[in-house]
Amino acid sequence: MTEAPQQEQRRSSLLYDQWMESIGIPIHRGHYQSDLRTLELGWWEERQVNAAFLQMKGMEGVSEARIIEIPPGKTLPPLKMPIGETIYVLSGSGLASIWAGEGPKTSFEWGTHAMFHVPRYAYAQLSNARGDQPARLLHYNYMPMAMTVVPDPDFFFKNPYEDPSLLYGQGENLYSAAHAVLGAGAKDAMAEAEGAVRDDSIAAASHGGAWWVGNFFPDMAQWDKLSPYRGRGAGGFSVKMLFPGTNMSASMSVFDASMYKKAHLHGPGRVIVIPRGEGYSLLTEPGKEAVVCPWGEAAVFTPPGGWYHQHFNLGTEPARYLKFGHLPQFAGAGDYRDQIEYPDEDPKVREYFQSELAKRGRESQMPDIVYKDRDFEWAYGDDD
Repeated sequence: MTEAPQQEQRRSSLLYDQWMESIGIPIHRGHYQSDLRTLELGWWEERQVNAAFLQMKGMEGVSEARIIEIPPGKTLPPLKMPIGETIYVLSGSGLASIWAGEGPKTSFEWGTHAMFHVPRYAYAQLSNARGDQPARLLHYNYMPMAMTVVPDPDFFFKNPYEDPSLLYGQGENLYSAAHAVLGAGAKDAMAEAEGAVRDDSIAAASHGGAWWVGNFFPDMAQWDKLSPYRGRGAGGFSVKMLFPGTNMSASMSVFDASMYKKAHLHGPGRVIVIPRGEGYSLLTEPGKEAVVCPWGEAAVFTPPGGWYHQHFNLGTEPARYLKFGHLPQFAGAGDYRDQIEYPDEDPKVREYFQSELAKRGRESQMPDIVYKDRDFEWAYGDDD
């Protein structure tokens, strides 16, 4: 196992990269960042905020992640983009106002560990409710892909087009409580929620529980509406979240102390942040030595497309990892055909895990049978 390099320099001909570098704020590369709450930022004059970009290995050309820090008691200028954006609160509390056209503003309060989505063509204005401390937020979107198709930054930041129907006329407040979608009516409910049926989403629901549809999730560190995540190991649970009117989504997995998940792979561009827990993940390019990414709360890492990755809980409580990014064109990888079963993994994986636990005076809680029986199924208490 090797520690991941934190920075690597590269040049790119992608317009998005050129635009990002022109902003003049820090760009953090590598495989992971240990704590986004303390990450170096720089002043972004146009946005009137301290900020930094993340462009870690596996994100290039696909997804954007940036950190902003709103000064105490300040309100940022409104921002409208023709693409949707998901926001996760790393620290602090505040107020968000969302509107489109001449329609009324929808305002809601957010706090640490909240997650919300801003629809495309909608204005979003963020305020820090605290006068004594800054607030830090993680923004996630697909700007690099979009800017490759439309190579004009002004299209994204000075576009006058609006579509109020994405916010209004839906019959409900899009920032009210999320609702679950599961079972025989899932396809119809999904179509109603986003205006199109995603067969990959329905398939995912069948093995990972319900999808929760909504634009606001108040606390991902405390979210307890979880479903058994059968097949991925460690007796874990998960929740999958869909944002209405878009193909953007998120998911979160929860698994117990002194346990670890099966190695698996999927497409590029996904960003994983830790709401709670202590542990590490292994990122393994086939045929090469694994890279160790240690994590705690507010850490972030990105598994590159086609790399196996595996998550390990070294703490004394259940660990959570929140994943952004699941576009249909990258959904071909990531199911149970693309994972390594415990009996087939390199023995060094469990040996390293056991050694890390021993440093903390604890032992692995993985049952021996998982290394012998490829068809072993974890009990969730809901079996017939």
